[in-house]
Amino acid sequence: MGKFIKAGRVVVLLQGRYAGKKAIVAKVFDDGSRARPFGHCLVAGVDKAPLKVTKRMSKKKITKRQRVKPFVKYVNYNHVMPTRYQVPAEVQPAAMVTDQQMDSPDGRIEAKKYVKKLLQEKFLQPPADKS
Repeated sequence: MGKFIKAGRVVVLLQGRYAGKKAIVAKVFDDGSRARPFGHCLVAGVDKAPLKVTKRMSKKKITKRQRVKPFVKYVNYNHVMPTRYQVPAEVQPAAMVTDQQMDSPDGRIEAKKYVKKLLQEKFLQPPADKS
């Protein structure tokens, strides 16, 4: 059977703190690594999605409700369910999070900031209709 979990695939996490949350696979480790000797992947996802806004809300409230809270995490293959969706090519999942960033707490914070900026941009500028 071919490898179907590749960088850029959208997955749903099944276990742990982020169970039920959607994430994007940034990097795959099919053979494992020294620290994690099992097949796993590095994912970046949405912990808290933007909320609904209406015309009656103030600008301050709208900006507060449009925030995206991201997460970055190593996840065992047994705890992810791949979907049929892939992110567009311009997103470049490998550039979202690197192994070096995951080694230190400061690097993780930096990675989360980059993912937040990327996801917020995508949310505020939805794709144009094809019709």
